[in-house]
Amino acid sequence: MNNILVTGGNGQLGSELKEIAQNFPGHSFFFTDVKELDITNHGAVAAFIKSNKINVIINCAAYTAVDKAESEPELSDAINHLAVANFAQIAKDKNIKLIHISTDYVFDGTNHKPYVETDTPNPQSVYGQTKLNGELALQQINPANSIIIRTSWVYSKFGNNFVKTMLRLAETRDEISVVADQKGTPTNAADLAEAILNILPQICNETVELFHYSNEGVCSWYDFAKAIFEIKVLAIKVKPIESKQYPTPAARPFYTVLNKSKIKRDSQIQIPDWRGSLRKYFKTN
Repeated sequence: MNNILVTGGNGQLGSELKEIAQNFPGHSFFFTDVKELDITNHGAVAAFIKSNKINVIINCAAYTAVDKAESEPELSDAINHLAVANFAQIAKDKNIKLIHISTDYVFDGTNHKPYVETDTPNPQSVYGQTKLNGELALQQINPANSIIIRTSWVYSKFGNNFVKTMLRLAETRDEISVVADQKGTPTNAADLAEAILNILPQICNETVELFHYSNEGVCSWYDFAKAIFEIKVLAIKVKPIESKQYPTPAARPFYTVLNKSKIKRDSQIQIPDWRGSLRKYFKTN
């Protein structure tokens, strides 16, 4: 029996893990969010883990407001970096399995082929830098049986995301302008949640392992929006624009497609195509 602490329990990924928890009866789950557990407080985290006999941590908690992070770098770093260092040290001291979720924004987006785990990060935003700081802290402390999973363009029926934004805009508009020169891959949080719990029993490594996971394929935000409206059969005109026509406080990487070869090889998991997964999302939600 595993006692699993899931941080960020009310976020997109944490909520999807909560949805499928009953399908994994060999585990007992403890879902927390900021109200239940301050992950930046080492003592509070250590006490929670001790009192609940936690032997697995899945850290889904993150400061994900990419633009707001530019004006709140200390808060972003506390959640995305210092809290991860807390988990890493506790995991090392207590011999606890740790799964930490990171992001494609650790890359600068200048690649012309999918990023592999060994490619050099070069974040272009406070958010990306603080997420990289968290990765580096975890790797430096180096607890055994710990992994980092970088993902991208996450959406789910929970929280705020691109899919929900597009559908909300479609309620009052018949034309929407969407950036077409940023490319990556959407990730259905339900797919990632299932992959995490299937991978969990396989984790057995002496040093921190790094993996990439998103759905398969590649698209631009423009392509993603078009697919949403096509599947929902909404007569919305989508107009492609360049990033410079939609300036944001934080710089976005232009290309962050993630190579999933390593996680597929090591874990023997099947990864759905992004379009098929988007169709499934609309059928079930």
